[in-house]
Amino acid sequence: MYNIILLDGAGKVSVDLVEYSFEGKIALFTTPYQIIYFDTAHPIPTKRLQFHGDFYCIEYHKKEVACNGLLFNNIYQQPYVNLEMEAYADLNHILGKLTPELAHNNSYSIAIVRAYLQLILALCSKIKSNDHVIYEEVNRHHPIMKFKALLESNFHKERQPSFYAEKMGISPNNFSKICKQYFLRTPSGLIHERVILESKKLIHLSYKSMKEIAAELNFDDENYFSRYFKKHTGITPTAFREQVGVSIVADLSIPTKLESY
Repeated sequence: MYNIILLDGAGKVSVDLVEYSFEGKIALFTTPYQIIYFDTAHPIPTKRLQFHGDFYCIEYHKKEVACNGLLFNNIYQQPYVNLEMEAYADLNHILGKLTPELAHNNSYSIAIVRAYLQLILALCSKIKSNDHVIYEEVNRHHPIMKFKALLESNFHKERQPSFYAEKMGISPNNFSKICKQYFLRTPSGLIHERVILESKKLIHLSYKSMKEIAAELNFDDENYFSRYFKKHTGITPTAFREQVGVSIVADLSIPTKLESY
C-alpha cells in the first residue's frame, strides 16, 4: 500500500533504515514494503491515508500529477514535505471531506475519493516541486549533482562506490562523507536503493519475467536477483508482484493488434 501520513510535531522517522528528523507540520509519503518507524518524545497528531496502486496508479496519472519520483520513489531527497499552516489546514480539510466517502462503496463515492486523493497529491507535488527547484539551484555545482547524474546513467552495471569516486575525481573517503552528509546514507546504500527502485518499477510496471528483469539489471541469473531483492526489501520479487500487482501501465506497453476482416 502507498501511504500519505500527515503529522504535526517533532521527532524522527526512519524509512528503510534511513533516519530523518522533522519538526512542525509535514506530509510523509511511502511506497509498498518500505519499513517505517517513528521516534517521538510525545504523541503527536497523525492522520494516515492508504491506497493501492490498483485504485490510483501514480505512474498512469503522471500527466495529471507528476508525483512519482517526486513525492514517492525519490531516493535523493527526504520522503516528506514541510507544510505551512495554510497547506496543512487545506490537507486536513480534504481528509475530513474524504473520510465519510470511504464508508460507501458506490461509483459516486469511489470517484469522489479518487478526486480528493489526486487533489492531495497535486497540492503536495506543487510544494515539493518548488522545494526541488531551490534544492537543484543551490546544489547545481556541488559534487552530489554529478554523482546523481552518474548513478542514473550507470546503476545498471556499476555498483561499486569506487567507480563513482574515480569518475568524480575524489577520494573514496570524501565520497562517503558527502553521501552521508547530503543523502544520509553510504554510497553503497544509495546505489543499492537505486537498483531496488528500478527492480520494483520493472516488476510492477511490466509483464517481464524475473529472468528478463535480472538480465536487464545485469544480474548473473534470476536466483541471484531474487536473493538481492529479498535482502533489501524483505520479500522476494515474485511475492512482491503478487502483493502489489501489475499496473495498468503494463498493458499500455503491449502493441495493439490490427485485425482485418
